[in-house]
Amino acid sequence: MAAKAFVLIETAVGRAKEVAVALEKLEGVKSVDAVTGPYDIIVIAEGETLNDIGDLVTGKIHPINGISRTVTCLAIWSA
Repeated sequence: MAAKAFVLIETAVGRAKEVAVALEKLEGVKSVDAVTGPYDIIVIAEGETLNDIGDLVTGKIHPINGISRTVTCLAIWSA
């Protein structure tokens, strides 16, 4: 089974749409949803290994302008 994670993203005010557009272009990002609540965007990411997820988050998601903070939740079981 491939590794899967939910990445909860907080953006700078007024930057959610541009961040979402940038996220959609990344390999390994399966879905991008704008949400209400304490986070602005939730990404579902997949990779072959947990290291692939880590590389995606730290190397490709974190550098996107407009992202203030992320929380990555690794899936440990899927129905």
